[in-house]
Amino acid sequence: MKKLEEYVMSIPDFPEEGIIFRDVTSVLQDADGLRLAVDTMQEKVEDLEYDVVVGPESRGFIFGTPIAYNNKKPFVLIRKAGKLPRETVSMSYDLEYGQATIEMHKDSIKPGQRVLIVDDLIATGGTTEAMIKLIESLGGVVVGIVVLIELAGLNGRAKLGNYRLESAICYPGK
Repeated sequence: MKKLEEYVMSIPDFPEEGIIFRDVTSVLQDADGLRLAVDTMQEKVEDLEYDVVVGPESRGFIFGTPIAYNNKKPFVLIRKAGKLPRETVSMSYDLEYGQATIEMHKDSIKPGQRVLIVDDLIATGGTTEAMIKLIESLGGVVVGIVVLIELAGLNGRAKLGNYRLESAICYPGK
């Protein structure tokens, strides 16, 4: 069987010169790759006790939903602003060239619930940091974060302080 890293395509000079883009769609397009990705991520946090899985739009949905399903936990969506139909709470954060806002339903996390965040990638950590703040604003307790890919050279882990972060694949560069 192939290693998980072998399913990830690395695209040089995308989206700009000097960047190596780690393409997770190549993992999703292979049944063995997808199964290995979900199983590996799930194994990284099998010792955690959590009540709910949270994932951001859109690839957090892809990896978080099967982990929630396999562990008989509910799954909560975090979406871009304006995409959810009921009352929401929001968090804005800085991007490299601007700002973004994420939202979740106000009733999606109950005070004291233990939350596992699942996403495809952590780079600079801005989105993950915003998700943590959003969850905590509802009284949730983030007990862990698991991602398929960590781009360690962008220091996203440093923004997370003492939060537990597990990655299935860790690339040292950008």
